[in-house]
Amino acid sequence: MSSPVVKLTGLARSFTQGDVTIEVLRGVDLEIAPGEIVALLGPSGSGKSTMLQAVGLLEGGFSGKIEIAGNDASALDGAARTVLRRDHLGFVYQFHHLLPDFTALENVMMPQLLVGTARPDAAERARALLSALGLEHRLDHRPAKLSGGEQQRVAVARALANKPQLVLADEPTGNLDEKTSDRVLGEFLELVRGQGSAALVATHNEGLAARMDRVVRLHEGRIE
Repeated sequence: MSSPVVKLTGLARSFTQGDVTIEVLRGVDLEIAPGEIVALLGPSGSGKSTMLQAVGLLEGGFSGKIEIAGNDASALDGAARTVLRRDHLGFVYQFHHLLPDFTALENVMMPQLLVGTARPDAAERARALLSALGLEHRLDHRPAKLSGGEQQRVAVARALANKPQLVLADEPTGNLDEKTSDRVLGEFLELVRGQGSAALVATHNEGLAARMDRVVRLHEGRIE
């Protein structure tokens, strides 16, 4: 049996506001197998984004253990965590966060160039991903010239550019209308499955969650 691409053991996070301690995550245990697409379902305020930030190694302050691709992230220093995040993870957010001064093609090339991919190879990979998402005629357009759905497709391509073992998506279609959301999610799932990546997708949408391999429900900081 393959080792999990991510394993959480007793993951907890709390915040203090004045004399009040707010427990956002309360001992979360979760494993995701290679190639498995998991929906993290829960209402706003249930801790979904906080959990994704933990798995994505984006901030500290967590207790418990986070293992990614067999590496105990909690035992690593900041530089090593950055390398682990760069080499194994991809991110899609509700808002695309594209670089406004770069074209769609350049935005998808950027993460590849950061890991040392040769420019011609990065361009070829970016072109293939964007074409698979129906953007072959928009490669040279900057984000301001793209629709919301097109911008989010570029963000999906950027997240998958380095073929990460795990893709983390936080309400990836939450900023789109229903028809566009359904189409973009379908394209996202097809590409993730096609390249064999695993994914953890936070959503509050039952219909979108049902299209994934497994649904995990987060309620008041705990997995139900």
